[in-house]
Amino acid sequence: MFSMRRIYPYLILTFIVLISTFTLWLSVGFLNIYKQYDGPLYVVPAKTFYNPQEIENLHLEMTVPNKYFAAHLPLYPTLIRLMSLIRPIGNLRYLKSMVGVNLLATIGLVLFFYYLLKKFKLTKNPMILASVMLFLPRFLVVRSAGAPESLFILLILLSLFFFESKKYWLAGLFGGMATMTKTPGILLFPAYAFVIFESFVIPAKAGIQSKKFNFKWLYLFLIPLGLFGVFGIYSIQYKDFFAYFHSGDNIHLVFPFSVFNFQKSWVGTAWLEDILIYYFLYGLSIFHLKNSKYRSFFYFSLIFFIATLFVQHRDISRYFLPLWPLALIAFEKFFTSKKFLLIGIILLPAIFLFARNFLLYNVMPISDWSPFL
Repeated sequence: MFSMRRIYPYLILTFIVLISTFTLWLSVGFLNIYKQYDGPLYVVPAKTFYNPQEIENLHLEMTVPNKYFAAHLPLYPTLIRLMSLIRPIGNLRYLKSMVGVNLLATIGLVLFFYYLLKKFKLTKNPMILASVMLFLPRFLVVRSAGAPESLFILLILLSLFFFESKKYWLAGLFGGMATMTKTPGILLFPAYAFVIFESFVIPAKAGIQSKKFNFKWLYLFLIPLGLFGVFGIYSIQYKDFFAYFHSGDNIHLVFPFSVFNFQKSWVGTAWLEDILIYYFLYGLSIFHLKNSKYRSFFYFSLIFFIATLFVQHRDISRYFLPLWPLALIAFEKFFTSKKFLLIGIILLPAIFLFARNFLLYNVMPISDWSPFL
């Protein structure tokens, strides 16, 4: 029987997303929201679908090659384009859609995270933990402008959830969609491979007859197929299957801890001690997930963490965002404790001041808006 009490948490979480987002929007103004890196860069493929001639016809102020936009994968731009078709949106339809898709994805993310926490009984306080997820300072910024991160994290959690629920075709489907949003989505595939490998090795070591191969695992190949689909689009539009790798200075994987080089263009500063805090947070979360019965949580966190150690970019906090929900699960007792919540409430104004400051600073130098309308 339907109960209103069951939907109250979902309504409250939706309200928290809306009120926190609107507060930031009002404090910085929509012009600054629209200018946030890299939001408008996703509008370009949304309008042109990577057609080089159509990109040329936009007459962008940016002096970048057409293949530069291959670094901005197609699922988020496709959703922007679809939302722009809604008639009441009116003027600035692509820019409004850019922000609108992210807002809806954020709502979907927090609601699904709450559902996952309850379904798998990962905490006694799913409402609090889901709320805390929304206010990691860097995530508050990213979810309030044009960005694919909320969508990406939602698809990752959906894939992990269905994998653990043994619905492998859905795990593969959402994993493939994650890979079509941001390339690190491909890391779901080796994570699942390790889980499957473990399911054979551990019984064998214990002298137990190992399980038989499950042909439904083949659905997981939808994950790399998602990436091949992206490259297929590029091979048609750019005549270059590997256009992503030829998109310019957009691939920042070098060697472990390569971020600690102030001379590199995507670093540019020696003030990097906060990065060490993120390394500690997400590294420790792996140890806490090591014995979790949800093995994909552990292996995905481990592989993603190792891959991120190679990133040479100042914005490590943004690269690590897909691990944030899993870190919350790992440390759920701490993040739902009274002492954390007390300090969190005290610091909430500072979190919003940080976000406002960041949104006012991190803007693209756009003077001609016509290419994005």
